[in-house]
Amino acid sequence: MPTRPLTPVIAVTALAPVSWGTTYAVTTEFLPPDRPLFTALMRALPAGLLLLALTRVLPRGAWWAKAAVLGALNIGAFFPLLFVAAYRLPGGMAAVVGSAGPLFVVGLSALLLGQRPAPRTLLTGLVAAFGVSLVVLKGAGALDLVGVLAALASTAAMAAGTVLTKRWGRPDGVGPLALTGWQLTAGGLLIAPVALLAEGAPPALDARAAGGYLYLALANTAVAYWLWFRGIGRLSATQAAFLGPLSPLTAAVTGWAALGQTLTPVQLAGTALAFGATVAGQGGGGRGAFTGRKRRRPDGHGPSRSEMLTQRRPVSVK
Repeated sequence: MPTRPLTPVIAVTALAPVSWGTTYAVTTEFLPPDRPLFTALMRALPAGLLLLALTRVLPRGAWWAKAAVLGALNIGAFFPLLFVAAYRLPGGMAAVVGSAGPLFVVGLSALLLGQRPAPRTLLTGLVAAFGVSLVVLKGAGALDLVGVLAALASTAAMAAGTVLTKRWGRPDGVGPLALTGWQLTAGGLLIAPVALLAEGAPPALDARAAGGYLYLALANTAVAYWLWFRGIGRLSATQAAFLGPLSPLTAAVTGWAALGQTLTPVQLAGTALAFGATVAGQGGGGRGAFTGRKRRRPDGHGPSRSEMLTQRRPVSVK
C-alpha cells in the first residue's frame, strides 16, 4: 500500500524549532533580565493550562505517569537546564551542545527502539553540529563546567523525551493537542516550586514584558509544541531530531535581521552545512537512517514469512 509523502508533515513540524529560534531575541529584548526559571515557568504552565481548558481531556490509567515523565523530560527539565546553560556559557556554546541532539536521539533510538543507526545518519549528525558551531560559536574564555553539564543534560532530556514520545505514541482517542497540554502542565508544575525557591516572587511586568511572555506562552510554546508532538507521531524520532538545528540557525538569522547583527562568510558557510544536514536527515522518509531492519534467510531468498508479517504490522499506538 503506497504511503503519502511526508514533505508537508516535515515542513509543518519544522515550524516548531524555527519558532524556538526566536526565543533568545524575545528574551533579551522584551523580558526582565536574570529570571530564567520564571521565564521557563511562564512559557510552560499558562500554555499547558490553556490547552487543558480547550481539550478538556485528562490522562487515564498509566498515562498519568507517562505524561508526567514526558512533561519532566520535554519541559520540566529541558527549559530550566537550557536557560541555565545559556546564562553560564559564552557565545553560542549552549546552541552547539544542543545541536548534538540528533546524535543523542540516534543512540537512544538504538537503546529504546531497537534501531541501529546507519553510518550516513551519524555522519549527517556530525555535519549538522559542525555547521551550527560555525554559525554560533565565537571566541571566549574558559568554559563553565556547570553550564556545559546543564547544556548536555538539557539536550539529553529533550532527546529522551522525543524517543519516548515516539515509543509510547498517544492513548486511543487522544489528539496531539491534549498530549501537549498534559506535558506542558506537568512540566510547568515541576518548574514552579523551583522557580519560587531559587528566584523568589515574580517580578513586576510592564506591557512590553507581558507581550513577550504572551508570545512565548502561545506561539513559541503552545502552538510550537503542538506542532512538534504532532510531527513526532508521523515522523521517525531521527527525522524530528534533525529539525533541531533549525533553531540556532533561526536565532542567528533573527539576530541579523531584527537586531542588526552581522553574519560572516564563515557563518554563512555553517548555515549552509547545517541546513543541508537537516535536509539530508529527512531523506527517504526515514528509510535508510538505520541498518539491520531486515534479515535474509540462510538460503538467501529474502526475509522469512514471520519477518514479512512483522514488517507489515502497523505501529501500535497506545
